[in-house]
Amino acid sequence: MKASGIRILIVDQSSGVRKHLIQALAADQAIGIMAAVTDPFLAAEKIADELPDVILLGVNSLKMDSATFVDKIMSQHPIPILIIAKDKDNGSDQLSQCLRAGAVKAYFCPKDMNAPSTSAQNTKTDLTRMVRMASAVRLDGIAGGPSTTVEPKLTADVILPPPVKWSNFQKTDKVICIGVSTGGPESLKAVLSLLPNNAPGIVIVQHMPEMFTATFARRMNDHSRSIVTEAKAGDVVQRGRVFIAPGNKHTLIRRTGTEYIIDLKDGPPVMRHRPSVDVLFRSAARNAGPNAVGVIMTGMGDDGAQGLLEMRQSGAHTIAESEETCIVYGMPKEAVARGGVVVIAKLNNIVGEIMRLCP
Repeated sequence: MKASGIRILIVDQSSGVRKHLIQALAADQAIGIMAAVTDPFLAAEKIADELPDVILLGVNSLKMDSATFVDKIMSQHPIPILIIAKDKDNGSDQLSQCLRAGAVKAYFCPKDMNAPSTSAQNTKTDLTRMVRMASAVRLDGIAGGPSTTVEPKLTADVILPPPVKWSNFQKTDKVICIGVSTGGPESLKAVLSLLPNNAPGIVIVQHMPEMFTATFARRMNDHSRSIVTEAKAGDVVQRGRVFIAPGNKHTLIRRTGTEYIIDLKDGPPVMRHRPSVDVLFRSAARNAGPNAVGVIMTGMGDDGAQGLLEMRQSGAHTIAESEETCIVYGMPKEAVARGGVVVIAKLNNIVGEIMRLCP
């Protein structure tokens, strides 16, 4: 969906409710639907790409308690939230908890959402009025609130210095670093499902907010013969293990003897992302050199393009997903343009390329 004006993200498990909300808002030319999804986990993927102006959130959501979702959003990216409820939810603990967590107001869907009655029409008018009101609410007072200034596009230099060309890399196990953004969850599922259980250790940066990366890792673990977990500082990157960078933390690798250890760092966003693919890739260029394989997959923007070039220059093997299979051919395209890519592969061939390079 293409959103213009007031950008709305709808999150509700009911297809009927989502349809009602879209139709109710369609008449107002100042309101545009950014996306309509079934649960907060899918909402996180949308928020990672673009911040909506208002979120319409079902009081009972799939996969995550709605009040928890409201609390997480308000603590990290405060966005006005309207809770979508039914008459039976009025006064419920769940609705009260959502409002206490920071939701602006509750909208009660009509009992018969398809009825062309005056009452139903008035309810739809109330919804557009509430959306307009919510979009004007300022949440800057909340820690981490949105800013009207454009966030600077910083490079990985703010986290760690560029690779040293004369580094002496001892032969050790291979380490795989993957960077992905828009469209990444389904693409990663396809890759991890093909991965053998003895594959070299893998570290993945998927652009995603903090409160969803642990759940995302568990979801990916269900589709992989390797063990997939959210990365923690001090984790040893070894065969049969896949680590997902936690949201809101830069994830790096460092070498200790013949092992690779995961480091987590705070610091400003790099290429407007935290975690940043560029930071992970630069750490691999500095600490693994020719023992690393860098893979850049579907995603919007150019995070990872410079880091992949640095990996190639340090002797690493580098792979980019082909335009043919990318959901968004942005990050791989930029990496190819900068000269950081050795092999271009379709999605279903990426694991084959990795294993060819890492016998």
